[in-house]
Formats: sequence, structure tokens, C-alpha cells
Amino acid sequence: MTAHVEQPYAYLQRELVEPDWTRFPGWREITSTQWADAQWQRVNCVKNLKQLREVMGDLLTEDFYADLERDQAERATMSMLVPPQMINTMVPATQAPMPAAGAAYTAAFLADPIRRYMLPVFSDRRTDWPSHPHATRDSLHEHEMWAVEGLTHRYPTKVLAEMLPTCPQYCGHCTRMDLVGNSTPQVAKLKLAGKPVDRYAAMLDYLQRTPSVRDVVVSGGDVANMPWKNLEGFLDNLLRVENIRDIRLATKALMGLPQHWLQPDVVEGVGRIATKARERGVSLAIHTHVNNAASVTPLVADAAKAMLAAGVRDVRNQGVLMRGVNDSADQLLDLSFSLLDGAMITPYYFYMCDMIPFSEHWRMSLHEAQELQHAIMGYLPGFATPRIVCDVPFVGKRWVHQVDSYDRELGMSFWRKNYRTSIEAADTEALSRDYVYYDPIYTLPESGQDWWRARGDADADHALAMERAAASREAAALAVG
Repeated sequence: MTAHVEQPYAYLQRELVEPDWTRFPGWREITSTQWADAQWQRVNCVKNLKQLREVMGDLLTEDFYADLERDQAERATMSMLVPPQMINTMVPATQAPMPAAGAAYTAAFLADPIRRYMLPVFSDRRTDWPSHPHATRDSLHEHEMWAVEGLTHRYPTKVLAEMLPTCPQYCGHCTRMDLVGNSTPQVAKLKLAGKPVDRYAAMLDYLQRTPSVRDVVVSGGDVANMPWKNLEGFLDNLLRVENIRDIRLATKALMGLPQHWLQPDVVEGVGRIATKARERGVSLAIHTHVNNAASVTPLVADAAKAMLAAGVRDVRNQGVLMRGVNDSADQLLDLSFSLLDGAMITPYYFYMCDMIPFSEHWRMSLHEAQELQHAIMGYLPGFATPRIVCDVPFVGKRWVHQVDSYDRELGMSFWRKNYRTSIEAADTEALSRDYVYYDPIYTLPESGQDWWRARGDADADHALAMERAAASREAAALAVG
């Protein structure tokens, strides 16, 4: 007989539950038929404080609304857009005992992990370092790598097709906050200049002329916001490009608006595309974006299983590592097992939160990410153990342990790359240069924070970082010698 061994994490298979939406005053009369309707979900998205009040009734205090209003005016990089499905997973009815309306409920709502990134409030944000000095709107420089408008050619064999600039929901930490969604007081959004039909044609033409590309991520925005007939038409043409062997549809709506992916016309359309993909030797997958186990409900599982039954090869999850949302090994493992056991979704990546403006309160340091990667190893099947990756500007996704060198005092990690992008075609030093990623400054020791407080010039910071990296590397080489 094998003795029970106490482990740091205790696996427990949990039954998925759809929270009771009628607990919200504004939805007390909403039927199951209405809730399951994608159009009802879209029409009843919460877009402003007035609509949130109508849903929540007297559950939240006036202080909360003032906090939210101030964030929308002074910090938010994304406008408010939250589907009922997502609001329903905040302070779910399965929580016991349920906090009473007023101060108790507001405290629970403020602490809720889904609320923290879908409805950020001003008091969430850092006041010492709301933005890192090196934060940028397009933190991954995707637009600089556009081969044609909306088509980012960043990796040698892969491209990202930004089909449209809208989503069914807007997440506060969005890496494409410079393009996606409505403008906010902080961010005047960029606009795609070309007509959709012309942009799509230019993308397909580029892919036909570039046989080195075999993998296309079809994204945006979110492809769930494209009329299905338009998306199917593009995918049909994409499948005719001989060199394409992988197509990935990126949609957070599989979680945020699963009702869309359960519509009969969408399920049938995915089936048609999946059949053509198999016939042509192309792998068709769906990538979604779930950040906390509370988001995995029976409707989400139904949508994922409907896609698999329609012929999609795999449904994979790409979450984002965020403080207050999923910053512990238990939370990451709970989410991974909920996805895998309950919804047949493969845990794939957790990205470190990108260095966009006003994101410091979400971001975690590289060493914290490394510790989390270590902590979740050994519990999940190898194929479903998510890799925590740092998307390094100008470099791309790197596992957090692939860092070349790391200055924890100043929060600077240094990375190398093994390929050139189009903007480095003639750059002979691209493959030997150090590329920097920065930890949140508040996570540094006091000496490191003092160093940053004394700096005022971002360009000088970068130059000093390079000098420091070179000196560190030279010292390491001498020590080995």
C-alpha cells in the first residue's frame, strides 16, 4: 500500500458550475434562453458606469463607482466593455457565505481576480510607479514589423494577422492597447487605414509571395467580432496558400462570450473550415485567453468541446501572469486543471504582462515568474504544463529560464535572439546584441529603487543597462577563465 504523501499543492477534480446570474438585481428576470443567446450577451455588455449600476443595483458602494470613474478618466488604456458572461464570474454565487450588499460586497468585488483586470479602479494602480519609464504603447513593436497593414512578420516562419481592431470585451492589460478598442482620455487609438477587403487581400498576397511563412495567427482584436461569413471567406483563401501549414484562431470570446462559439452557424462554419484544413494537411487550432479558474464554466466547456467536435485539432489557452489575478502556484494549477479536466482546453502559455502604460500593478518580476514555473512543474502532463514566457521587445517569446543574464538589483534581464526580423535585415549585430526586459521597480531592493528614482532619461537608462550587461558578461567570462 502506498502511503499518502503531503504535497505543496493538493489536486482535486472540481465540477464546473455556471454562477447564478439572477443574483444581480439587473438580471433577476433573465431566462436561461436569453443568457444562452449571443446577441443578448452583446447587447447587454456593460460599457459605462450607468450600465454597471443598472446591473449591480445596491450591491456596490458609491466609493467604488467614484474609484472606477477616476480610473476611466486618468488611467485606463482600454474603454469599458464587459459581457454579462464575464461579470457573472465575479464574486460568483458559489462563494459561501455570500457577502452582503454594501461595504462587505464591495470589498469582495474589489478583491475578485476577474474584476481586477476587467474593471480596474484607480486604487488598484501604483501611485509610486504607475508606469515603468520604458513602458510604450506598442511594447512589442509589432507595427514596426508590419509587412503590410495589420500583418506582423516577427518570427522567421510565423505571422500575426490583425484582422480588426475590436473585441467582445476589453481587458485592462491588453498588449495591443494602442490599436484595439475605443480611445480613452489617456490613449488616442491608432486607426487601420485600409478597407478590410483591401487589407485582407494584401495579407494573402504577401503570404503567397513569402514561402518561408507556414504559420498564421488570425487575431485582432478578436475574430469573434468578425461576421462569420467574412472570417470563413478569409480562412478559405488562406487555406489555398500552399505554404501555410498552421492556422490559429485567437479568441478570448471562447471564454468571455462562449455563446458566440455555440451558435449553430458558427459551429457549422468551423466544421467546414476544419474539414478543408484536414484535407489540405493544415493544422487548425483555437487559442483562447483565460486567466483564472473562476472563468471556466460549463458554457465555456461546451464551447470548447463544440469546437473540438467540429474538427479543430486543439483548443489551447494563453493566459497572462498578473498580480492579484493568478500570481500563485495554486491559482495557476487550479486554472490549468479546470481547463484540462473540465473543458478539454490545453494549458499552453502564461505570458508575463507586457510593459504598456499603467500596467505596473499587474506586472511581476522575472524571478517571481521563474519561481512560479518551478512550482507548477510535475503536477500536469508534460504536454499540458504551461510554459511561462517573457515576450521580450524585438526578440519574441522566451521561456523565463532562458534569460542570458539578470541584474536583480536594477530589475534588468538581458536576452539574446537567434533570428532577424524585417527591421533588422541589414543589422549585422542583431544576433549578438543584448535586449532588455525590465522588472517592476517596486519589486526591486531599495538600492535599485533609488537608482531608478535618480534617473530621468530613458535613453540614458538604456545605455547604462547595456554597459552594465557588458561588464557583467566580461566579469563572468573572467571568472570562468
